[in-house]
Amino acid sequence: MKFTKIQGCGNDYLFVDLTGGRTLPGGVEGAPELARRMSDRRFGAGSDGLILVTDPPAGSGADAGMIMFNADGSRGAMCGNGFRGLCKLVHERGIARKPEIRVMTDAGMRTGAVHLRDGRVESVTVDMGVPGLNRGDLPMEGPAGPAIESRIKAAGREIVGTAVSMGNPHFVVFVEGDVDGYPVESVGPAVESHRLFPHRVNAEFVQVLSRNEVRQRTWERGSGETLACGTGAAAVLVAATPSSPKCLINRPFTGPRERCPD
Repeated sequence: MKFTKIQGCGNDYLFVDLTGGRTLPGGVEGAPELARRMSDRRFGAGSDGLILVTDPPAGSGADAGMIMFNADGSRGAMCGNGFRGLCKLVHERGIARKPEIRVMTDAGMRTGAVHLRDGRVESVTVDMGVPGLNRGDLPMEGPAGPAIESRIKAAGREIVGTAVSMGNPHFVVFVEGDVDGYPVESVGPAVESHRLFPHRVNAEFVQVLSRNEVRQRTWERGSGETLACGTGAAAVLVAATPSSPKCLINRPFTGPRERCPD
């Protein structure tokens, strides 16, 4: 089986091209186990997850389909950096050599605008869609409506965070002090598996550097701490609004690489 490894800001995924009627050994039903085995950083290829590039659903108007699995084999509805990698692969292989690529994900249709240098895709700008702020969008247990600056207890701490859906669920926590010293390795999994999130949740831990810049660490649902998270960066910006309509997302591992417009 052939696969391609692509990273976006250090957030790396393995891509398997199933377009043109190609099939996966064991079928899509076997993809969760395949994702677990391939994503293992000691005994597999090593990645934050597996993404299947598929033919688009008939009549959808999409150029391709995307099925995403986390490193633990769980299926995710959307992945920002994985989506960017998919657009690069689709464009450079001639599956859809277009300035804007439409992809059907489990979160619905998403569009990526490709930016070229010497005929190769250098970067991709993703339309992340409209964020969801209601508990039911994640889902999150509790009364109907938004969960903004909501208090939960995790890993022996009281944590204040905002729930945001970017097609996948996020809980954004603004921390005091240097986020590099925050115990993400213990608090992250406790938030991910908190009883309020029946489908689990991605957790962002954010340090405010200035009115226009923050520093982010992410504990991804099903993958652990990752070097970056595209939907997470978007969720952080949503949670920070309206205090800063434009913000530079600065990640400890990869530096300031993503600027999020309003």
